[in-house]
Amino acid sequence: MSELVSILSLYFQHPEKAVALATLVKTIGSTYRRPGARMLVLTNGASAGGISGGCLERDVVEKAKAACEKGESVVLTYDTSPEEDIVFGTGLGCKGAVHILVEQLRLGSSADELMRFVGKIFQQRCSGVAATVFRIQGEIPVRLGDRLMLDAEGHVAGQMEDQELQPKMLAAASEALAANRSRTMEFELPGGSVEVFVEVIHSPAPLVIFGAGYDAIPLSRMAKDAGFHVTVADVRPAYAQTSRFPEADVVKVVRPEQIAQIGLSPNTAAVIMSHNYSTDCDFLKALLPLNLLYLGLMGPRARARKMLQELREAGLQGGDALFQRIHNPVGLDIGAESPEQIALAILAEIQAVSADRPGNSLREKTGPIHARTN
Repeated sequence: MSELVSILSLYFQHPEKAVALATLVKTIGSTYRRPGARMLVLTNGASAGGISGGCLERDVVEKAKAACEKGESVVLTYDTSPEEDIVFGTGLGCKGAVHILVEQLRLGSSADELMRFVGKIFQQRCSGVAATVFRIQGEIPVRLGDRLMLDAEGHVAGQMEDQELQPKMLAAASEALAANRSRTMEFELPGGSVEVFVEVIHSPAPLVIFGAGYDAIPLSRMAKDAGFHVTVADVRPAYAQTSRFPEADVVKVVRPEQIAQIGLSPNTAAVIMSHNYSTDCDFLKALLPLNLLYLGLMGPRARARKMLQELREAGLQGGDALFQRIHNPVGLDIGAESPEQIALAILAEIQAVSADRPGNSLREKTGPIHARTN
């Protein structure tokens, strides 16, 4: 997600420097990146973002510049599955194939409309779907890169000239948004068929750090690098300073009874780490009744148990199920000691919870490491 944020930021700052937008729309077999990976190609040949581990970018930039000079959109295919590719080909060694849609990016283009749509849902902190045509067979009134976009409130952007294709794509977009799953789909039409990448796009996931101590600084910085929308909140004005957290999106003084000001939602991850027992206990009391994606509490188990016992005695309802909602001690067990290592452990656990994964070593996983998109 941080990659898309960087692309949007660069594009809107310097739209005149943009040449093309390259999007990974389909993969077969094992590949380094998944559909939805993007790269912005600039006039000087530089780029932002990426669509591989660095093996394809230079070639894609050159071919993107050539295609856009002709005013064309193209799909580039790199098949790395043959054994001889390791020696004679792109050298990815991933045993898979990637299909990359390259579109001219200029004001008023379909790619420009996509950038503005994504910018809008990011600003509104919501989700949306973009359904993009990337393969056409037969005689169909549609072009590569034509797309429909649907936001969480049902607003539609874009239009298809083919009146039979448009309702099919809108239905697929609505279904993808409801299922929270991107996929590639093929639609049969009287004149032929089209293949479409139906992509669910989320605004950066919110992370709220309750506590602005020195160990919250690396957590804020690393979370922003990982693509989170970061809020740092503390009861102490001297600690809640933007100068201490320059990467954070929001830094504010908030007391436990004022957390409604932050706008917590079911996809919010919250970490309590002020290191003040009373303050942490008050934040825990305010956060426990809320429906959150993740609730982490810094400190040992005995400290957390004492807090819960005091809250129960004060009238908090819920029993042992409440304790199961709290991630304490916070983070995955990676032997973290320093503030930076602890931040890494916390972010890894949040990611695992968000993706509904156990947080084990990938070598222990027997199936594919990524969800299917087709």
